[in-house]
Amino acid sequence: MNKLYIGNVSAEASEEDLESIFKQWKIPHSGPFLVKTGYAFVDCPDEKAAMRAIDVLSGKVELHGKVLEVEHSVPKRQRSCKLQIRNIPPHMQWEVLDGMLAQYGAVESCEQVNTDTETAVVNVRYAARDHARLAMEKLNGSMMENYALKVSYIPDETAAPEGPPSGGRRGFNARGPPRPGSPGLGARPKVQSDIPLRVLVPTQFVGAIIGKEGATIRNITKQTHSKIDIHRKENAGAAEKPITIHSTPDGCSNACRTIMDIMQKEAVDTKFTEEIPLKILAHNNFVGRLIGKEGRNLKKIEQDTGTKITISPLQDLTLYNPERTITIKGSIEACSRAEEEVMKKIRESYDSDMAAMNLQSNLIPGLNLNALGLFPSGAPGMGPSMANVSPPGAHGGCSYGQGQPESETVHLFIPALAVGAIIGKQGQHIKQLSHFAGASIKIAPAEGMDAKQRMVIIVGPPEAQFKAQCRIFGKLKEENFFGPKEEVKLEAHIKVPSFAAGRVIGKGGKTVNELQNLTCAEVVVPRDQTPDENDQVIVKISGHFFACQLAQRKIQEILTQVRRQQHQQQQQPKSPSGGQPPTPRRK
Repeated sequence: MNKLYIGNVSAEASEEDLESIFKQWKIPHSGPFLVKTGYAFVDCPDEKAAMRAIDVLSGKVELHGKVLEVEHSVPKRQRSCKLQIRNIPPHMQWEVLDGMLAQYGAVESCEQVNTDTETAVVNVRYAARDHARLAMEKLNGSMMENYALKVSYIPDETAAPEGPPSGGRRGFNARGPPRPGSPGLGARPKVQSDIPLRVLVPTQFVGAIIGKEGATIRNITKQTHSKIDIHRKENAGAAEKPITIHSTPDGCSNACRTIMDIMQKEAVDTKFTEEIPLKILAHNNFVGRLIGKEGRNLKKIEQDTGTKITISPLQDLTLYNPERTITIKGSIEACSRAEEEVMKKIRESYDSDMAAMNLQSNLIPGLNLNALGLFPSGAPGMGPSMANVSPPGAHGGCSYGQGQPESETVHLFIPALAVGAIIGKQGQHIKQLSHFAGASIKIAPAEGMDAKQRMVIIVGPPEAQFKAQCRIFGKLKEENFFGPKEEVKLEAHIKVPSFAAGRVIGKGGKTVNELQNLTCAEVVVPRDQTPDENDQVIVKISGHFFACQLAQRKIQEILTQVRRQQHQQQQQPKSPSGGQPPTPRRK
């Protein structure tokens, strides 16, 4: 991946001109410049030099009046599913990037590339050529927060040539069956876990894990029926490197045990005397449930396995790393048992969240629930199952009738002790949440010194409401304000016109009872309310997230019907007798 294509080269440019530019910018190259009409090629000694040439020269340096374009040189047969995206805004949230990439197709992996530039660079692999091609067309040159994205293909050594699937020469069959997991087979059979096992290993042991010419790692994958990615080029110079293991839960555990054995043997051979703990990487969304209320789940795993387990603090999370490090200390046997228990909890959390999402997939017509950024889609090593998402806040992703959906106001009540977690350090969390959801989110002042609840005021259209409330419910769960087996249940208030309150209640309370039966939420329209200055009254909704959402949507449907009927009545011509059509009765 170290050969470069230099485009937009002037007809007057020579090999010496290009060599002079590379020398001026101190970019090494390992061969002569091959200059053609309008373009040129050159080899760099390593990927770091190639990336520096792209970052420093492309779109920035002129030669004979033309601005050079520099990118990886990729043969047509290798222009498949892998892209490199450069000039990504440094403060972009991982969820936003995930959503942006996933609108063009299923993302199998997304890894950050270390560069010297202020902006970020990622390598992305899509599940299909068409997805990558579409992403290339749509994203290259598009603006994000005043940064123009630069997208190019990078070599995909696994790319199968496009053409008939027969594989062999005309008149001949392909040699042997296709290998499992090869591109010709399409998606890998879904026997493996959707959540891979991610571990951190000391950099000095990576060579031993790979083995001579890759023999050791091939042997591990064969014995454990797993796919193992060693991210050697991630975090250049770092003391530890991540390894991603895709397999069944048993396959992941067996591969992990083998890797621990190899590291232990290498430590003995190299007289490395420090303890080598097992370090597991887990997405932050699952860690709260792994820990459990007052740390009970983690303590039980420690007691059952005879290990000591610590988890990295929230402050260590960075823009492109939503993972926490779970450090397990003990014997190899004990660490292996602890890994099984830890990953069992993480997979249970993932499966539970997925089931809840799928059950409510038709909650809001046109809203893709996967777009919420709740899961580690596209994060390094994470499965593609959550990858088919629309970009958070994307226009046109959700349609409610004609035109733009109307803005709504919801008052959500949270424990007073949780206010700090929602606001975040220096207000960063609530700002990010507001940006992600596309909603205005404010926390009202406390009503008295001893108030046990605080009101969060959320203003935005239905999709923004869904995203904002979902993340708030999720944050309370993550931060252990509710027990491990306890659902987060909150109270939400929405205001409705006083003349429509009767429609929400229904004759003899029929409508509100049906609402409660349908949504599993508690819906109350308090009697004897005095309408506010806008002639509105409060409807109280209590329950878990999906129940609250469904109840809110159903009530909004009722209000839409009421408004439509009121509008139709106003549009009706006067009756022959000159009387006006009856107006809705106000309570």
